[in-house]
Amino acid sequence: MNASTLVTLTLGAPGLYQVADNPIRALTGVRMDVCAFVGVAPRGPSRDPYFARPWAPQPPADDGSTVRLATPVPVESWNAYTRLFGAFEGPGLLPYAVASFFDNGGRRAYIVRIVHRYRKPDGTADEAQNAAGCAQAPFEGLTATGGRAVWVRARSEGAWGNGLRARLSLSARTLGLPASAFFVDRLRVPVGFGLAPGTTLRLWLGGGAKAIRRVTTVLDDWNPLDGSRQTWAWLDAPTVSPAVAGDVVEATVTILDGVNPVETHEGVGVCASHPRWLASVLVNDSDLLYPCDNPSLPGDPLASWIDADLGVDPTLPSFGTRLFEKGADRYGDIVPEDFFDPEWVLGDEDPGCGVHALVDVADLSLVVAPDLYSPGRLPPVEIVTGPANFAGSAFAECVAPAPGPAQAAPPADLTGLRLDPLQQLDTIAALQRRLTDLADDLQSFIVLLDVPPGLSQKQALSWRATFDTAYAAAYHPWLDVARSDDRRRALLRVNPAALAAGIIAQRETESGVPYGPANVIAVNVVAVADRVSPARHDELHQHAINVYLPERDGVRLTSARTLSLDPAWRQLNVRRLITMIRRALALQMQWATFEPNGPRLRVQVARMLESFLRRLYHANAFTGATEADAFFVTCDDTFNTPLVQRAGELIALVGVAPAEPLEFIVLQLARSGDSILTLEAN
Repeated sequence: MNASTLVTLTLGAPGLYQVADNPIRALTGVRMDVCAFVGVAPRGPSRDPYFARPWAPQPPADDGSTVRLATPVPVESWNAYTRLFGAFEGPGLLPYAVASFFDNGGRRAYIVRIVHRYRKPDGTADEAQNAAGCAQAPFEGLTATGGRAVWVRARSEGAWGNGLRARLSLSARTLGLPASAFFVDRLRVPVGFGLAPGTTLRLWLGGGAKAIRRVTTVLDDWNPLDGSRQTWAWLDAPTVSPAVAGDVVEATVTILDGVNPVETHEGVGVCASHPRWLASVLVNDSDLLYPCDNPSLPGDPLASWIDADLGVDPTLPSFGTRLFEKGADRYGDIVPEDFFDPEWVLGDEDPGCGVHALVDVADLSLVVAPDLYSPGRLPPVEIVTGPANFAGSAFAECVAPAPGPAQAAPPADLTGLRLDPLQQLDTIAALQRRLTDLADDLQSFIVLLDVPPGLSQKQALSWRATFDTAYAAAYHPWLDVARSDDRRRALLRVNPAALAAGIIAQRETESGVPYGPANVIAVNVVAVADRVSPARHDELHQHAINVYLPERDGVRLTSARTLSLDPAWRQLNVRRLITMIRRALALQMQWATFEPNGPRLRVQVARMLESFLRRLYHANAFTGATEADAFFVTCDDTFNTPLVQRAGELIALVGVAPAEPLEFIVLQLARSGDSILTLEAN
């Protein structure tokens, strides 16, 4: 062993000692099964506000508004989605797409909820309209410094917020300090007692009197009498006499939305300087509520309570909110332009709105926009009730039954997104090209597109002719699904791309990126909107449209091709394999930065790359009888000239021969002269 690699330990006592190793530098694959869904939901993160405090969730937007319109939210199950975004009660296809993704093998998805961006005539953000759809209410009887009302609002816009309820309950726990620890203006507590600035105290004075005080400063000091350390907690105001006992006052906040389990926050501070101040807990920890200003005092400094202490009575009462109101579903205002950020350009440091909110999501590999346009209204939600029984305990004359409860009004339609594929095909294709243009620019994910429903064969091929990109794949026809957890009793026609995303994720999880994500039965599909004949299927496949075909055992996805006109990129698994390799190198080669740029580094980089590609070769990712036929790595003086090295650069050339999936099995049937039939597979 080279002496320079030895590590010497000086052992002074028995024990377990770890020898420091060199950093492990090995390339591994990266996850490629994560899909983003962009669409319309009845609730969910959107318009995240900006709070001018250290706990602000979002910085101000570029247009000067104090909200960030779109926020990608990761979910890893259908239950996680419904908790944040609701279920099937809205007019959009987003929930059906996400449910189909998880049904077909998806494990992780990012959700971007689309809401309308309201602007004034001068183009600036209309803050009043942007905030108008969020339900809000005050805590009755609860005030902050200056008599300010304590208002809260739903975390996101929508009528769902009108069902919110919240309660703030004050409680006390004893300090457990002797009477000698209390002074009129401070307390002496043991070192490390954990009494933080902003803590609210209820002090017990002589004669049963009680007083509320706040801790302003906590200082460590040296006790000259015995040489020990001591801690002093200073109060915001002196008491008339030293207290004899004290309690810490904290709040517990419970929030209900009528659907999910109760959200509970304990140990909440009632002073603005407390580490768990009520406003910061709502901003950072709650999924249901944000603090907000008093709507009756627009522009008044006293409208905001987030920097004011709550008024606390020594009796520690509880406070509940009034009925939340003014939450509104504004589905009809959403237009296709809300799916994009026209001001975002490649190279911007911050993500934009709509689909441009996804530009910084590192593990994203697929994108589906099920509500980019609405081809038609969804079937109505049906409220099913059993037959009423009006029989009483005694024989008597029949009476007319009382009128039943009014049926819930159907959700507003997506009128602003309504496009007829037969009449507005060019408009739909232009919107889809905006998605593929972004994918081409970023080269980090694949957009899965739906062939618009209702098209003839000629129209479908005409639509396909408008695309030439290896970062998109098209699926046809739309699929009819039935769900037992949906109150719409009719079959739902769902985007075929959504199920393809689940199939791609399932194949990635089970077999890896090199294997083509096709030849799989789609889960929960009852029927197809268009039964494609074998002759039509042949033509669509040659034009790289991936088709679902009904078979005896279900509806099967028959292919996985991209929309590229270049034969080298026609297979979806090839495009995804190269994207995976590039992403792995970009993420896992950062260690090479600032390493000495010499022959040793070049050899190390080459060996790492070769080892990584060798593992892929043995996983059947590449074609070729030998490794030399399947891949090569060149990282030597040929490319790393002295000029390149002086510029601080290192160049490694990597070449691979991806294996394409087997798509056709040709059977040859022959009849010999003695009437014997033979079948051979070529």
